[in-house]
Amino acid sequence: MTETLHYKTAVLFGGAGFIGTHLAASLLKSSTVEEVFLADLVSTPTNLWPKELQEFSTQGKVHFVELDVRKPIQHSDLPQNVDLIVNLAAIHKQPGHNEQEYFETNLAGAENVCAWAIQVKCNKMIFTSSIATFGKATEPKTEDSLPTPNTPYGISKLVAEKIHLTWQAGNSSRRLLIVRPGVIFGHNENGNVTRMIKAVLGRYFFYTGNKKVRKAGGYVKELCNSMMWMLRHQNIKDQPVLLYNFSMDPAPTVEDYVHAINKTVNRSNFTPNVPHTLLLTASYFIEALARVLKIKQPISPVRMKKLVHQNLIVPTVLKDSGYTYQYTLESAMADWKQEWPEDWSKK
Repeated sequence: MTETLHYKTAVLFGGAGFIGTHLAASLLKSSTVEEVFLADLVSTPTNLWPKELQEFSTQGKVHFVELDVRKPIQHSDLPQNVDLIVNLAAIHKQPGHNEQEYFETNLAGAENVCAWAIQVKCNKMIFTSSIATFGKATEPKTEDSLPTPNTPYGISKLVAEKIHLTWQAGNSSRRLLIVRPGVIFGHNENGNVTRMIKAVLGRYFFYTGNKKVRKAGGYVKELCNSMMWMLRHQNIKDQPVLLYNFSMDPAPTVEDYVHAINKTVNRSNFTPNVPHTLLLTASYFIEALARVLKIKQPISPVRMKKLVHQNLIVPTVLKDSGYTYQYTLESAMADWKQEWPEDWSKK
């Protein structure tokens, strides 16, 4: 695709976190934008930002603005002339929050970001939703599948999509790109894939009857590449709204992830298998004991159940747009390790 886009200023709400800092680096590196504002409640330490973003920051092209999207956005440090808004702000960890928090942040945040977009007359927005809007995706789910979310997070994300769609419908010149990512991994993710890497390296990872369970998702750099590609595609087609799923295709299995990790560190693929029912039962006791002792630990029945939940998400719109994947699962892991070897320590 030869179409190029150029924006002077972009504001990324929730932009100082994992995906936001990688996206900011990609936008600047590709010259899609000249200057980015990372508007967030807290910032990831700058030494953990992608190295390219750290360099752009020294050039004065990156600005952090502290704000809470749950409140009306009125901040003098934000620019008044904005070409692109990206709304990444959300509470998403499951477990980790009570049900009300997902709605307070994800819905109020969507409303306030859209209201601010109207205020500054910005007509271009990207919203990062989630494959959680599909609920339990045991059968292949495309963009045409009916969303049936079954968690507070998934429900709040689907309603947030509707809030952004209402914003777009308010003016025919507005353009909205919605992406529903799966499990995203990479530097500073600090989530399930990072925990898997540590467990595999520490030789305490084991299957729980889930070797062939598919977990839709992909590398954070691939996600960023796809977002910029789809921005251009939307512009060429002049589509007011474009929604797409993001995942590797086909979605990797748990076994695929383990094999890619082992290959990256030149390890054998032998991994034991433990019955899921045994682990699930144990997790209830561990969680109860930790609660009594007031100990923070990662084991919970919710996480144990998620281990065997399949996410069969198909990125049909992305494929039909002509997008070419830049990374395989193995090359993504290798790229991550090469750039951030410290992320691949056992600790």
